[in-house]
Amino acid sequence: MKDVSLGAVTVSGDWMFDIPLSLRDIKRHFMVESLEGFGCGDLTLAIGAAGALLKYLKDTQRSPLRNIDVISSYRASQFMAIDRNSQRHLELVRNQDDLSSKGTLLEVLDETKTPMGKRRLKRWMLNPLLDTGAINDRLDAVQHLHDNGDRRGKVRGFLGGIYDIERLSNKISMGSASARDMIALGVSLRSTEKLRDVLTGGMPAALKDIVLGLGDFKDVTGWIESCLVEDPPNALKEGGLIKGGYDPGVDELRTLVAGGKDWVARLQKREIERTGIGSLKVGFNKVFGYYIEVTKTNLAAVPPDYIRKQTLVNAERFVTPGLKEQESRIIGAQERVKNREYEIFCRLRDKVGSEIERLKRAADRIADLDVLSGLAEAAVKNRYSRPEVNTGGDLRIVEGRHPVLEKIMKDKEFVPNDVRMDAGDNRIFIITGSNMAGKSTFMRQVALITIMAQMGSFVPALEAEIGVVDRVFTRVGASDRLYRGMSTFMVEMLETANILNNATGRSLIILDEIGRGTSTFDGVSIAWAVVEFIHHRIPGAKTMFATHYHELTELTGITRGIKNYHLAVREWGEEIVFLYKVKEGNCNESFGISVAKLAGMPAGVVKRAREILANLQKDSFMGNVRSRFSENEAPGGKQFDLSEDPLSEHPLIEKIKAVDTDRLTPLEALSMLAELKEEAGDSS
Repeated sequence: MKDVSLGAVTVSGDWMFDIPLSLRDIKRHFMVESLEGFGCGDLTLAIGAAGALLKYLKDTQRSPLRNIDVISSYRASQFMAIDRNSQRHLELVRNQDDLSSKGTLLEVLDETKTPMGKRRLKRWMLNPLLDTGAINDRLDAVQHLHDNGDRRGKVRGFLGGIYDIERLSNKISMGSASARDMIALGVSLRSTEKLRDVLTGGMPAALKDIVLGLGDFKDVTGWIESCLVEDPPNALKEGGLIKGGYDPGVDELRTLVAGGKDWVARLQKREIERTGIGSLKVGFNKVFGYYIEVTKTNLAAVPPDYIRKQTLVNAERFVTPGLKEQESRIIGAQERVKNREYEIFCRLRDKVGSEIERLKRAADRIADLDVLSGLAEAAVKNRYSRPEVNTGGDLRIVEGRHPVLEKIMKDKEFVPNDVRMDAGDNRIFIITGSNMAGKSTFMRQVALITIMAQMGSFVPALEAEIGVVDRVFTRVGASDRLYRGMSTFMVEMLETANILNNATGRSLIILDEIGRGTSTFDGVSIAWAVVEFIHHRIPGAKTMFATHYHELTELTGITRGIKNYHLAVREWGEEIVFLYKVKEGNCNESFGISVAKLAGMPAGVVKRAREILANLQKDSFMGNVRSRFSENEAPGGKQFDLSEDPLSEHPLIEKIKAVDTDRLTPLEALSMLAELKEEAGDSS
């Protein structure tokens, strides 16, 4: 699949990122002596990057960039980290099929009314907060709008009349806005005034802050409405922009143009009477100007003062000295009024552009209000409840639901599940169960509910308590990156390594089927070691580990803090019924053959698979699992490391090399494995 997330890339020289040069350009642009006031004076690498971006914009936009009037720093410590892999696995803003928003958390929560709100919602979703005070401020606002349906309805109604003020103000400040853009801004600012009237009295702090930031724009709307007609043309230099009575010069020129047209109408009537040619017409086009048109059948009646100008198939066109003189006056007035209107419009645009700071502040508050009211609307529609977000280490969800899947399952009721995790005895869950039983859904819904809570949204659960999570990591499903030379298993190991190297004691880790891309013994060994690493080296991290390696369930009896859970199924002979309910304890069967049957696998394959499974289970390697994965490993039990260069080979290596794996049957392989195991035991 093409990696579209990188977008278009412009390659620039190193000099663009020169720190002293960038610092000079930034200070010059913002007209300051230091960047300390912006809180980024010590961020040298960021200054180099910002300076390069500023140079790029100046080169491409060819304008003063008046809309860029502030610089601020992004601090990772303020937001939950969700890496790109986790965003993809959880399908937060893009699905994995066609990379659209269909079937994503963004689609479910997006009840916004403005483009600004839609962009803000996406930003909140990808950057959930860590500060519980800020999170609860958002939740207070959502709660208020959730509980006050009448106010929420009015707010959303007025938001629906607001255009993209953020982009409109940018176009205005850069001198590229049209008259229609100006009218759209005026309409939006009128709706903003109505929002201020609705949001009065008895509101939480976040909404009060929004009201203060909306400002009063009666002056700006007055400038626009008094100057421009309600439905101006697209073209700026063709006239028809300015209201009558706004500018005496425009009114005078328009009178002259209108009078000239009346003169032309009187001329046509007079010439018909003078010549007796009833079909005579006085017309105009942009190439030849004004003319008198006479059909060829009436050419004999043409007066001698007519000057031939153009010949048509069935007519001739003429001018007279008086007509040419009047044409000069009319066309001159038309051009002058167009120029005059364009000058007035440019002055208005510059005047409104000088208020860019106020406009951007209002756009910022409107985006926040749009998201908050949209989250309240989504909470009402989808039966969400307010989560409790605190600094504790617990993660408790009562009757949690998957926000996306429950919307898709319109004809089937979603089965909710509870979860209780903490930093002590309940911090690592080993989750077993059949394919299609709902393991992945259960784990993802926990991650999504956590993200929703910390972005300030209500959540799909009866109750939820979320101890703030600093990072969410997910490793779900199989994928490869062949265009980068990476196999499915390599991608799986890279993503797992990233998690193990970057997770902290306050992270939430979702792992699905680690080790499935290699041999059974390698896979179960890697999976076991990963769980041990998280337990020993990342204490406090809350982890959900779904697996078909039932050997991992033995960890519960070995290590404190690890619990077994499974997704319940019910067997009816050779059939299974998925209950989608999470229960404590482990499940020793994966029911993979039953799932294969449900998928339409040929009956002969299903029957033969059951026979082979029965034979394999007779000589299962499970036995005493704990001893096999003991850290005090017996000599000779170490797997040969491809990265090592041993001085002498083990006696069994030559025997292994001699095996013709292409001709080896499964039963022969098991028999040979038993022989090798016995010889290895003797040699040790």
